[in-house]
This record gives sequence, C-alpha cells and structure tokens, in this order.
Amino acid sequence: MNVIITRLNGATYSLADYGIKTLEFVVDAPTPRTVTEEIEGRDGLVELDTTYDARKIRASFYFRSFDGPDFPLLRNEIFRMFASRESFYVIDDREPGKRWRVKADGFSVEQLMANKGRFDVEFTALSPFAESIGTTLDPLTFDSELWQIGQGLAGEDDMIYTHSTPSFKIYNAGDVTIDPRVLPLTITFTGASTNLTITNTTTGDTWQYTGTTQAGDTITLDGVRSLKNGLSIFGQTNRKLITLAPGWNSFVINGQSGQFSISFDFRFYYV
Repeated sequence: MNVIITRLNGATYSLADYGIKTLEFVVDAPTPRTVTEEIEGRDGLVELDTTYDARKIRASFYFRSFDGPDFPLLRNEIFRMFASRESFYVIDDREPGKRWRVKADGFSVEQLMANKGRFDVEFTALSPFAESIGTTLDPLTFDSELWQIGQGLAGEDDMIYTHSTPSFKIYNAGDVTIDPRVLPLTITFTGASTNLTITNTTTGDTWQYTGTTQAGDTITLDGVRSLKNGLSIFGQTNRKLITLAPGWNSFVINGQSGQFSISFDFRFYYV
C-alpha cells in the first residue's frame, strides 16, 4: 500500500519514494445530514432534505531515514508534504483512478529509534465524494493509467463524449449527479445554429439560446456560465442548466445547421 500526494501546484509525492510506508488508509462511510420538521398533531418527523457531511480519512505511516542526522530532515519534508494551508489531493494506490481533496489535521511525528519514526494523520475530505483522476476527454483506456477497475466504466467503444449527430448518449459512470452548480461540467458546441436547444431527455433539462452562431463559433456552458466565443450570452438563454444523472443520459439537439460538434468534459464522483 502506498499513498500519493498531489499539491494544487502540481507537485506530486509518492510516499514510498521517501521511505515512508503506509500502514493504514481508512475512509469513513458517508455521514448523512438530514433536515427534518416537526408538525403539530403529526407523529414523527417530516424529512425535508438529506445531504452528506465531509468525510474523514485516517492514515498511519512508518518511515526510516538514511541515518540519525537525516531523521529531522525527512521529518521536515513530511511536514511540507502534508502542510494544509491549502487543500491537496491524496490517492490510495489500491484505487489509483480516484483521488480525495483533503486537508490534514495537525499531527506529531514519533521518533522510535535514531532513524525510525511513525505518525498518524486524520484528513478531512472537503467533498464527501472521491473523484476520478481522469476526465471524460482523456483517453478512456486502462493504458492511460488514469482509470481502474471498479469505476463503473462501460465498454470504451460506448463511452463517447464528443458527438456530431443531433441525438446521442452521454454516460456518467459515477454515483453522483453532475450538477454544474456544484461540480465542474463543461459542454462545448461548435458550429452554426439558430435558437440552439440542448435537451437531456433523461433528466428533463433543457438549455436554449435565442441567438445565432456561424460555422466556427463556439458556445460553452462552463458551470453556470453560458459563453459565445468567450463572451457571456447568459441573458439570451432560458437561464437553465444541464445536469447528468448517474448512468446513461439521452440527448437531443435542435437548431443546429450544417456540420457541428458537441463535447462534454467532466469527472466521475464516487461515494
């Protein structure tokens, strides 16, 4: 077992390369947070909403420095790797296709011998979900070393995220609905259109633009933003969003003319 740390600046640390052995990496189950209401004259409680709280991850590590004088140097490097002024990603190499965005709680390093030590860290995963390392526009093959067994991937020939036909399907391999108000989702349409409409018939979501585009123009739905060639067109839309349910999502496009392409770029999220 090995843990890999990726800082937000791209710096990556494989703990095994530093002589740090991972003894334990335990992810707690999701913790439901339910909002209820008590109604006079009615038994029990009325459930209003349930969300998940942040997740806890507990890890234990053992390490050996080159010699006694090298011990504080390696200890200080450990402090730098786990520093939590900003969040960072941790990857358990038993699940190399998933990562957790975390902050580390304070911890102490115990010196067992002149050149040996151990430490325990509790991480707080800011999101209750692990996310795929790869996105849908990365190569969807195991040779890319971005994916793993157990991520819910369908056959790679079926999982296509760039289309040029007016009806198609998009597969969300995760456990979580992709809602662009919460999770990153970029939909890009390139081509000519008049009153372009994008409909997810699985969820019932419809986005519409009451304008025109020419061949080579690009419309981008980036989170909650609607852009044409990089400029906002939000006021010319129906102010709706496209979400992606877990599993297959069927789409229909109307208003396009001539050749066009549409792509969906997002990650998968797992409980």
